[in-house]
Amino acid sequence: MLTLYHGWRSSASRRVRLCLAEKGLAFESRIIDLTRMEHHSPAYLKLNPNGVIPLLILDDGRSLYESGTICEWLDETYPEPPLRPADPYGRAVMRNWIRHVDGLIGNLIVFNWAHSMAKVAQQWSDAELAEKLARVPSRERREAWLRTARRPYTDDERVEARGRLVSGLLDRMEETLQQTPWLAGDRYSLADIGAVPFVKRLDEEIAPDEMASARHPRVAAWWTSIQARPAFAVARIEPFTTQAGQG
Repeated sequence: MLTLYHGWRSSASRRVRLCLAEKGLAFESRIIDLTRMEHHSPAYLKLNPNGVIPLLILDDGRSLYESGTICEWLDETYPEPPLRPADPYGRAVMRNWIRHVDGLIGNLIVFNWAHSMAKVAQQWSDAELAEKLARVPSRERREAWLRTARRPYTDDERVEARGRLVSGLLDRMEETLQQTPWLAGDRYSLADIGAVPFVKRLDEEIAPDEMASARHPRVAAWWTSIQARPAFAVARIEPFTTQAGQG
């Protein structure tokens, strides 16, 4: 059986769980507590040197990380139902969408990490913070942890991050959905799965007014269709501020 190291609220983990649910695949769940820095432990870094979640352990013991890579592997290995466009151009469009959404993750962190992550990190002493930062492989994530622990994002920064998420994601999705029913063409794909965790956060907390049908009617219709899919409930894409578990 596949084993998934993940967090219930982790955006990347939500993508992979949604892909697994669409495929009807069972997996062994291993929850990683990000506030305890379990993803930067020596044991975990041996499996994933990037020190992030999710991490998928295959039946033969090999590991895969990065949500986009995991989802493509799942679709190639378990091709039904297909979650990628049938033609090369469509698959290229899909990958461009995934990369584009990934590029917005820093803006989402501004909001996501203000919850349980900040409450824990702000209690660390300077020595504890330095020790924990030394284990974080990524410079960008070290900066995010430092900001969370010592220099919380300001109201102005949150306004700017919200604006980038609206213009970079919702506006762009609205434009695309004028041409096609799904982000990468006529069929639901990994491009749509990639956007789900971001749209969920925009809808529930960051910019619910922008998700109103009058502002982004095609995105609103897309979101209604996404939430109606049985896999959405199976993957537990639940409210961020109330869902149990870390990430």
